[in-house]
Parts: sequence; structure tokens; C-alpha cells
Amino acid sequence: MKNINLILILLIISVLACNREKKSIPESTIHQEIMNQVYEEVKTPFKYGIVYQHPDSSKMVDSPTIFRENNRWYMTYIVFDGNGYETWLAESDNLLNWETKGKIFSFTKNTWDANQKAGYVALVDIKWGGDYSVKKFKDKYWMTYLGGNTAGYEAGILKTGIANSTTLTDAQHWNVADNPILSPLDKNARWFENKTIYKSLVIYDSSKQTGHPFVMYYNAKGDTSNYESIGMAVSDDMINWKRFGENPVITKHEGICGDAQIAKYNNLYIMFYFGAFWKPGAFERFACSYDLVNWTEWNGPDLIAPSEDFDIQYAHKPWVIKWEGVVYHFYNAVGDKGRVIALATSKNISPE
Repeated sequence: MKNINLILILLIISVLACNREKKSIPESTIHQEIMNQVYEEVKTPFKYGIVYQHPDSSKMVDSPTIFRENNRWYMTYIVFDGNGYETWLAESDNLLNWETKGKIFSFTKNTWDANQKAGYVALVDIKWGGDYSVKKFKDKYWMTYLGGNTAGYEAGILKTGIANSTTLTDAQHWNVADNPILSPLDKNARWFENKTIYKSLVIYDSSKQTGHPFVMYYNAKGDTSNYESIGMAVSDDMINWKRFGENPVITKHEGICGDAQIAKYNNLYIMFYFGAFWKPGAFERFACSYDLVNWTEWNGPDLIAPSEDFDIQYAHKPWVIKWEGVVYHFYNAVGDKGRVIALATSKNISPE
């Protein structure tokens, strides 16, 4: 009888320990109270205005990526000239005034990416309020890019390329790989990405929550659906990538969900992204996750929405950072000044 009682006591202790362990593991769905706290942390109600536009008004600028190196801010952005995308670099000492340094991706001839090279710097520090430095891997900096050989605005079949460089801050052309790393024509392309692939973002995850250190988010379109969703891929070496999961992590099954950016806020990950056409216009949203895979979407007000002449058509494609107590939300604005890069902030920093 004593042995039976001892076994029962051990079983009860084991169950209680398991319950305590389960309670310590965050749920996959994030409570509304926490989502509200995130919104209050990241919201940027003050529109500063346009911070960069191309000197030639016939050319459109797009998709800022902001990072910091040697106590200076840098921004890669893409330029559409009617033929396709090329990638450029600018610098700033205050996040407000930007000076062009030059081109880092150019058109080529007779390549799979001849007419489209829209680049996005990889491995930018994701810590919210961090230093926004860029991590090296194998002594190189890395960049993924949207590539294609059809002239026009995001025309033809678009794929994801990879490039590297030994410099971040000089306007030198990056070394591009001969072949794409992801293609909608791949045999293992999923239902939501087997038509074309758009912007990509690669982050470094030291905890390997997916089992891999490098995680990519990208928006893509399937051949049976005329909408864009955000999916995932993972890698151990930045060169060889495999799709993660069977379905997108963010989708509305209509319109666009795209251009993800990830920030780590305490024990949460925040995904900034834009939505379009599942309600009028194009606008900025966010979602949160404990594990980089399962995301809870914010159901409250847009972070950014069209309201000014310069962004009255579209306010989309985010890059959001917190620096010295101020949240800076860079975005692509389309309005009476053409396609430009605009900024909204958490505090009113506009001159009187």
C-alpha cells in the first residue's frame, strides 16, 4: 500500500510540474491587451512628410531599408525608371535629411535578372530600440533581391536572388549569384507562390526557433489566386533555402499582404507589413508572434493610412525603428509628388 501511495504522489507531482511548464510557454494567440500595448508602443501619429524623392520626377523611389554603420544612417531604396528596378544607397546623420551615394544594383544583359534588381539588406539587427547594425556572415554582408528579365513595373515572372558585399557604406555593385535562390517555377513552390515572388526580408534568429538561423519572409502570388500573401523560408548558409510550412503566415485571401519587416520587442516579435485592396487603398498594419511562425494580426486602426496630398493614393511598404525614444516609420507614399519615401513619427519633430 505504501508503494502505491508513493507512486500516486509521484504522479501528482509530475502532473503539477507539467502544468507549470505548460503555463510558462506562451500561447500561440496573443491576447488583445498585449496587442494594445504593442500598438501604443509603435504608433506614429505625426506625419513628418517626404524625406526622399528622386531629383527626376519621372522616376519612382520605393522600399526603404534603414540601417546604421559607423555612427551614420544608411538607406537602400529602389528606383523604377519605366524599364525596371535598380537599387541605390543613401546616407544621413539624422534620419531626416538623406544624400544619395550611388547605385549598388544595375541592369544587366542576358541574365535572369536583366531588368529587375530590387535589393533588401539582410541580417539587420531586429532588436526594437537596438543599434540597427548589419550582421556579417562568412565575413560578408548579404542582400536578397527581387529579380526578373522582363521590362516593366514588376513585370514577368519574378524570383528571389542573393548577393553579397564586403562593404555596406560605399556605392559599389554587390556580387550577385548566377541563379535565383527561390523561384515560383520550383517544383516545391507552394500554392500561394507559384506565379511570382516579390519583396523578401532575411533576419538572423540566434535561438533557431524554426530550427535554422536564417529566416526569410516574402510576399508572393499564386497562379490560382490573384492576391499576395506572406510566406516563409529558412536556411543554414544563406545560399540554400527551403520553404517553411505549407501555407502563408499572413494572408487575407484577397488584395495584398506584403513587405514584412520584423522587430523583437521584449519576448515578442512584431511584423510590420502593408495591406492593400482588401479594404480601400494601401495602408500599414502589424502582427505579433512568440515564435516567428504563428502570428496574431492587429485588429485595430492602421498604423499609417492615406491622409495627406503626398500619400493620398497609397501609404505602404514599411520600415520602422525606435531611436533615442522616438519611433520612425518610413514608408512609400504615392500622391501629388509621385512615388516618394515619407516618414511618420511617434513625437512631433517637425520644425515650428
